[in-house]
Amino acid sequence: MKRRTLLQAIPAATLLPASLWAASRRGDDTAPATTGVYELRVYHAAAGKLSDLESRFRDHTIKIFDRHGLKSVAYWTPLDDPDKSNTLIYILQHPSREAAAANWKAFQDDPEWKSVHEKSEANGKLVDKIDSTFLALTDFSPRLR
Repeated sequence: MKRRTLLQAIPAATLLPASLWAASRRGDDTAPATTGVYELRVYHAAAGKLSDLESRFRDHTIKIFDRHGLKSVAYWTPLDDPDKSNTLIYILQHPSREAAAANWKAFQDDPEWKSVHEKSEANGKLVDKIDSTFLALTDFSPRLR
């Protein structure tokens, strides 16, 4: 058999390293993963209400977030005073600023959220202040999953 005939009979994929072949099948071997935007939220709890706020997130809020496309990245509480007794910090991931606005509106209009919010604040409001900052990953940041 001639060399040319042999090469034509072998599928091209077998001549590529596996990683290059896989990338060529996806069509995005050099494109970075789409990350959208991140939203850093800092909740300043009312005096003595941080535990109640954490319970509301743990038992209700995150589940409702999920339903409305508000993707939780992580949640934190500070370790040091004065913030450790009254601060909850978290990050959400959104496809875009527009999607974030639409998803927040849907969340706030959700009947279950309205009920949970009202019941959880029967003995007073849980949050004094919310800070929200939208963020974009830098080109040198490790990609988040």
